Amino acid sequence: MEKQESSIIIYTTEDGSTNLQVKMENETMWLSTSQMAELFCREESNIRRHIINVFKEEELVQSNNVHFLHVNGVKKPVPFYSLDVIISVGYRVKSKRGVQFRQWANRVLKEYLVKGYVINEDIKIERYNELKEVVRKKRT
Repeated sequence: MEKQESSIIIYTTEDGSTNLQVKMENETMWLSTSQMAELFCREESNIRRHIINVFKEEELVQSNNVHFLHVNGVKKPVPFYSLDVIISVGYRVKSKRGVQFRQWANRVLKEYLVKGYVINEDIKIERYNELKEVVRKKRT
């Protein structure tokens, strides 16, 4: 798989109290356990327990959903987890922030799906019109 350029987006909680810089790479976002703890207003140990269970219960495959990065001030590479893991943890964590994040993620996903559908519909209509034009020209 070809590696994509990474970029950073900002996720801000509904109440504006938390801003997270989210690493985007290979068409997913990546957060560390400390970022998830901040996002869901839970202790890091709680987040780690949920992550362990996500993989232990085989909800997700660990090798596809963990990315190790070097972070300033830390000697060992830090594990970052994919959006799939973040959402899985968000459904396991019982917090208002977890609910808000899931609502945000679902809204963004629906928006992308709808826009993708609209684009595909536009392409279909355009091709249909091109076909009509070809048929019209052949008749004349």
